Amino acid sequence: MGSHVPHLHSLARYRFCFALPFTLLALLAATGCVHRRYAPRPAPPPQPAPIPPTRAEMKPLVPGQYVEQGVASWYGVPFHGHRTSNGEIYNMYELTAAHRTLPFDSVVRVTNLSNGKHAEVRINDRGPFVANRVIDLSLAAARALDMVGTGTSPVKIELLSGPSPQSGFFAVQVGAFSVRENAERLRARLLARYGTIAIEQYDSPTGILFRVRVGRLPSEEAARQMAEQLRVSDQLPGFVVRLDQ
Repeated sequence: MGSHVPHLHSLARYRFCFALPFTLLALLAATGCVHRRYAPRPAPPPQPAPIPPTRAEMKPLVPGQYVEQGVASWYGVPFHGHRTSNGEIYNMYELTAAHRTLPFDSVVRVTNLSNGKHAEVRINDRGPFVANRVIDLSLAAARALDMVGTGTSPVKIELLSGPSPQSGFFAVQVGAFSVRENAERLRARLLARYGTIAIEQYDSPTGILFRVRVGRLPSEEAARQMAEQLRVSDQLPGFVVRLDQ
């Protein structure tokens, strides 16, 4: 869900011939024109580039530590101008993306496997909640990957920096409802067998949604196992998601 220090330019020497009173003509004839040399002004001290607070705490990761492949999509209107899952205002002209499990402020390189183009984006939102998709890119990122027209593209995701993807808690999202009673009904159906079930309210651009999430598990792998159990035992396809609260 980047200052440059200016180069010194030496000032040119200026030659001036001054018209002086007649009584000094003899002196001018002997000495020639007056030469003035201007020393270059000292350069201003370099200004440090501003560092966003979220980026200052990022740590580089071992190359290849986290690599994922799948289908990317992109989103713009009507989400542009609305809040993302981490509380920011979504700007589709910035290089950001939505991912279901990577921590907020993770920076990833996304490579379009169809044409080799790539972009580095920051995770600031959750999604996509569509089967067989792994990341939802901003319009700016989709343009960088040349996939606006196609809408989707096979991609490789490489984690470059950010919090550890292994830390935190995970759950399985099994439904999102516009009517809270429907979410409560599903929760009641699953509560006896799965224990921890939360209903999260989400203010989407198209209206309020109530997301039903099962479990609070200490690893993504454990959440994947629960997702498989829900699929087989309860016929509920779900998405593994990171719990951000």
